[in-house]
Amino acid sequence: MLMLVQRRTAIRTLKGWATSVLLDAGAIRECEEHGWMIDRADPQAHDRAFDVARREPPPGISPSWQPL
Repeated sequence: MLMLVQRRTAIRTLKGWATSVLLDAGAIRECEEHGWMIDRADPQAHDRAFDVARREPPPGISPSWQPL
């Protein structure tokens, strides 16, 4: 009999989800030399990231949760 295994989401932690949202919105970038995340100081990108975070909370987090 064929068993179906539920796939895990690619992002496993809240920190990983937040980093992904910020990267996708263009609010942060990765340092080419060290690999650290660097704030781009772009207010519009930060606003876009907050909008995405409010509309699409990570799996397992209550929809009533609101980022600061």
